[in-house]
Amino acid sequence: MASENNNMMIHPTAVVDEGCEIGAGSRVWHFSHLLRGCKIGERCSLGQNVMIASGVVLGNNVKVQNNVSVYEGITCEDDVFIGPSAVFTNIANPRSAVVRKHLYEKTIIRKGATIGANATVVCGVEIGAYALIGAGAVVTTDIKPYALVVGVPARQTGWVSEYGHHLRFGTNGLATCPESGEVYLFSEGKIIKIATENERNS
Repeated sequence: MASENNNMMIHPTAVVDEGCEIGAGSRVWHFSHLLRGCKIGERCSLGQNVMIASGVVLGNNVKVQNNVSVYEGITCEDDVFIGPSAVFTNIANPRSAVVRKHLYEKTIIRKGATIGANATVVCGVEIGAYALIGAGAVVTTDIKPYALVVGVPARQTGWVSEYGHHLRFGTNGLATCPESGEVYLFSEGKIIKIATENERNS
């Protein structure tokens, strides 16, 4: 039987250390471990066998799927999705015999970004808002907002909408998300959301 408080659910097999902050409506599932000093926002979902380290900050509505360890130095803004068995690091040159806990590199995942299943994010990068990292990709550099990246190492192959659809730009530099109707402008190497299709035509 899971325990619930303020619409927050913690499965009885999960371990939540004293000193964790967990927002209302969040759910922590089987065999997960939240270490002292982590901060979990509202309406988050942490799947089976998830570890959240000390100092990690997750915004609101972050979904961390099964078998993911989120190490110290990582921050996720609101609405981030982390797919099953994704991997993070926090030291670029780890050695068992050399203690480098004071040298953890910062990694930030901006609002609405998706990390695909089995993807690896090497420490010290910034993943832009609404970027989509394909399954199995290995991210070693910063990723632009709305970028679609795949491969090893990860390379950008296109752009996606906030709903995760591939954007196809016309000669006027505009593209429309087929699900939301939101219109995006490609200009000077970046994407700007300008309106919904209805707003643009009104």
